[in-house]
Amino acid sequence: MKVLITRRLPGDYHKLVAKDYEIILWDKDEVVSREFLLDNIRDVDGILCLLTDKIDKEVIDKANKLKVISNYAVGFDNIDVEYAISRGIVVTNTPGVLTETSADLVWALILSSRRHIVSADKFLREGKFKGWDPNLFLGYDIYSKTLGIIGLGRIGTAVAKRAKGFDMKVIYYNKSPKPETEQYLLKEYNLKVEYRDLESLLKESDIVSINTPLNKDTYHLITYEKLKLMKRTATIVNTARGPVIKEDDLVRALKEGLIFSAGLDVFEFEPQVNKELLELDNVVLLPHIGSASFETRQKMAEIAVNNLLLVLQNKEPLYSVNYHQLKNAIL
Repeated sequence: MKVLITRRLPGDYHKLVAKDYEIILWDKDEVVSREFLLDNIRDVDGILCLLTDKIDKEVIDKANKLKVISNYAVGFDNIDVEYAISRGIVVTNTPGVLTETSADLVWALILSSRRHIVSADKFLREGKFKGWDPNLFLGYDIYSKTLGIIGLGRIGTAVAKRAKGFDMKVIYYNKSPKPETEQYLLKEYNLKVEYRDLESLLKESDIVSINTPLNKDTYHLITYEKLKLMKRTATIVNTARGPVIKEDDLVRALKEGLIFSAGLDVFEFEPQVNKELLELDNVVLLPHIGSASFETRQKMAEIAVNNLLLVLQNKEPLYSVNYHQLKNAIL
């Protein structure tokens, strides 16, 4: 049996697969080429891929023996899951393990975007600091402000928990209200979170954190018209998926001062970044490092490998997007 792995994994976890299976490894520090993917998917039994790898109908149609697509990510918008279901292919992911690490980065972006941390660091390194100045790099407070969370899933909930330490009011928008999560946060953390429709959330929030998955309902959820609803002192942070925000509209809003600042770990056309964003000093830009801690990335690799091996051994994976759908269809 053969397995295609589209990148060397932290902790060399891909070597665990080589014990029992022949592996084809894309051994370069760059996104796997489309040509390599199409050429090598033909007779493999499993693929372990990254969120940067588009596993669409064209790729799946090239795969004659494919049983499992193990995604090294919690999100799976890079995979045509419905088509995989039609072909009887199990799709797995790595949820849970990256929740706390990702929530930490949300707060790193909030702090950096509100208080000019990156610009101030650059200013000092360039030798421009001449002494304390009452008007130097003025930002906006976080303590006691209103945090609006778009998407109260695992990561959104973890972001909310951290707001307790800043004595913030927390509101959220979700496809539908989540009373169980509200009760959990109130009971376990004495943190009251309140549901709002999207427009109300944008109007009320001092800081907006996007933590929703990308799908047809959330694509370009945030446009220029939505950004116009926000306070001019507000900050928006996106660590979810780039296309949730219409990037050209965000650039326009930042240039016009419709909002104070933004913090982005993801981009609409990733890895390409809008050149105008690069020229703005009221946005903090990171290269998709939300889950980038040694502990988390290695745990993700362990889960992705185990998901892959379990399906190849005709067992239930640790985490799956469609395993039970396929099992029920067979039954």
